[in-house]
Parts: sequence; structure tokens; C-alpha cells
Amino acid sequence: MMRYLPHVVLIATITFVLSPLASTGFNGFTPDQFPVVQVNPPVQPAGYAFSIWGVIYLWLLIGAAYGLWRKADDPDWQAMRLPLAISLIIGTFWIAAANAAPILATVMIVAMAASAILALFRAGHEQPWLQARPVALYAGWLTAASGVGIGVLLGGYAIVSAQAAAIICLSGVLVVALIVQSVRPREWGYPVAVIWALIGVIVQNASSANWSAIALAAIGIAALTFRAFFSFMKGPSS
Repeated sequence: MMRYLPHVVLIATITFVLSPLASTGFNGFTPDQFPVVQVNPPVQPAGYAFSIWGVIYLWLLIGAAYGLWRKADDPDWQAMRLPLAISLIIGTFWIAAANAAPILATVMIVAMAASAILALFRAGHEQPWLQARPVALYAGWLTAASGVGIGVLLGGYAIVSAQAAAIICLSGVLVVALIVQSVRPREWGYPVAVIWALIGVIVQNASSANWSAIALAAIGIAALTFRAFFSFMKGPSS
């Protein structure tokens, strides 16, 4: 089974990349998907932020193709392949779930994020541009997206207010992101993706002057940027 993992990863990447063509795409949950209508929930980034998927798709595809072509038997690559394949297989069905069943979609994206983070932790250090970094960008965006999904559910099902959900989930995303960043501090793709999402949150909340959400996102951006800068100043590590 393990010998076929490079093939599985490439096939799963291809199906994941092509999955938007089987649906109308996804730019955030719609207001009518919840008992409590969610119009521009403060935890959700502005729609343009979802364009990062184009970079993620392309980079994962290049990495998976190279991994099969040149690194099929390389143990430095092999350890990350099973959790990455699991994440991508779940992700193939995620857009369809998100457009039909937000609760299921949120469970799925948390599972995608957890397995992508595990893949990042297991990724080797050879040729990071083709191995660890595309996975890092993918895992970073999924970390933020998991927080968004949970936050919209909390507000949409009136567990807490949309504002409280945003503060809780943005705080959670920041905690998780800093922990992951501490494990792989030099894989800057991870914080870049989270920062991109946080900038989207600021843009989303700027028109309503939601200063608490804006301030929390700005703190997160500063913390992740400082941590990345500090790790590079220290020189090579993990």
C-alpha cells in the first residue's frame, strides 16, 4: 500500500483541484443556510480572500507531480503522504458539502486541517518549495477556514452572537496557528495563509467599523509576522 502513496496523492490532488468544476464553487456560506441569517458574519473573510485557492491548487499539483516523478521512493517525502492524501480526499467532496450541509462541511474542514497540519509536521526538509511549502500554505488556509466554519455555525445556530463567535474563533485560530508555527517556524507558507485570511477579516469588518474583530485580526497578523521574522533571524532550524 505504502508504495502506491505517491500515486494516491497525485490522483487525490487532481480530484481536489477539479472538484470546483462539479459545483458552483464556494465563496463563503450564504445567509440562508442557517436558522439565524448570517449576513457578512464578522469571522468570515471578504470574498476576494478565497482566491488563494488558485495558488494552493497549482502548488499542490506541482508538488504531487514532482513527488511521484522524482521522489516516489524517497523516505523524506513518504511520511507526509498518508495524512496529505486523507486531507485531499476529504477535500474533494468539501465544496459540495459546504453548499448543502454547513455542519458536515465544518466537520470535514476541521478533519482536512488536522490531517494537513500532520502532513506538514511530517514533511521533510529537502526541496521545501516542492514538498513542505505547498502543504504549509494549504494547512494555513485550512486552519483559518476551520475557525471561520465554526464561527459561522456558532452564530448561525444562535449558540452565541455572531460577534462573540468571531472573537472566540479568531482567538482560537491564532492560538493554533502560533503552535503550528512554533513546530515548523521556517515554513512561512503557513503563516502567510493565515495572515491572508486575517487581512480578509479586516476588510470584511472595515465597513462596519467592527474594531474588536479588526484589532484581534491585526494582533494575529503582528504575532505571526514577528514569529516568522524572529525564526529567520535565528537562522536555519527545523
